[in-house]
Amino acid sequence: MKAISALYEAQKIVFSPFIFQTVYSMIELGILDAINNSNEGLDFDQISRETNVSKYGVTVLVEMAESAGIVDEISPGKFILSKIGYFILRDEMTQVNLKFTQDVCYNGLFYLKDSIVDASPEGLKVFGDWKTIYEGLSELPPMVKKSWFDFDHFYSDNSFSDALDVIFKNKPKMIFDIGGNTGKWAIASANFDSLVQVKIFDLPGQVKVAKSNIEKIDAIKDRVTFQEIDMLNQSSVIPAGADVYWMSQFLDCFSEHEIESILLKIKENASENATIFIMETFLDDQVFPAAKLSLAATSLYFTAMANGNSRMYSSRTLKYIIEKAGLKCVKEHDLHQDSFHTILEVKLN
Repeated sequence: MKAISALYEAQKIVFSPFIFQTVYSMIELGILDAINNSNEGLDFDQISRETNVSKYGVTVLVEMAESAGIVDEISPGKFILSKIGYFILRDEMTQVNLKFTQDVCYNGLFYLKDSIVDASPEGLKVFGDWKTIYEGLSELPPMVKKSWFDFDHFYSDNSFSDALDVIFKNKPKMIFDIGGNTGKWAIASANFDSLVQVKIFDLPGQVKVAKSNIEKIDAIKDRVTFQEIDMLNQSSVIPAGADVYWMSQFLDCFSEHEIESILLKIKENASENATIFIMETFLDDQVFPAAKLSLAATSLYFTAMANGNSRMYSSRTLKYIIEKAGLKCVKEHDLHQDSFHTILEVKLN
């Protein structure tokens, strides 16, 4: 890279909060939509009329967007959406990430350095006085909660179809859904197999939400049960009785030491024939740079907002922890054709 290009990229980094808020504001004010809907491009006056935003407001936002490559100036004072701008406006992953960044993370990331130094989610105080975001998830403001769940579900729901084929290949009768969240996996499993029983393990707030969702579905509500559990409580127990222990995007919510302790809890009472399935979006398994960048950013969400000590892991790291817990990864299921996920199939040694 030439020095002049490197200097430009450096400015984009140091002014990135300005660029981000420009993009967010242009979406919320309808400016990007207005520019995108024009085949010939729009000038400042036209954009102002289309959006009812002052010409001053339009000017400062569009000039910033043009400098950052989000819009292109095709003739003096006339603008169209660039390819980057199009993806910001229309790509689902980008939209989900943007709302998550704005609503969940933006204010709290101010405390990222403090979070690193203190090994605690110092940014979480912008929402409440909790040790982790999971304790307060049900109490977050509605918009924040929506953006959190949209983000969480985007990176899990598109994997369910392939994941169900993997998990049900040996027709399990009982699945322990550890970290069941809103109950989406339990619902998908119970609908996939009319005989399977599912037990959700999670914190009280999440169990409450999952119960509410599942009790509305007559066909499955009698086959799904619940157990409130704090996995970080040393006295908590995961009982025997499961053919499958399922953890989807769950272990990334914990530190390496905590992951090992969770696996040991499962191992303590699991039968010899039981299988542990761990589904994650691993840093080292991503095909596209955009996906890897999204995961690296998510690690900083864990640092500043979620718990202060977890991250998105590489498959190498998780396999090491699995072996350290006395378990064995017997197979790796690559779901990358349709999603960002990998499933590790784990057995007792």
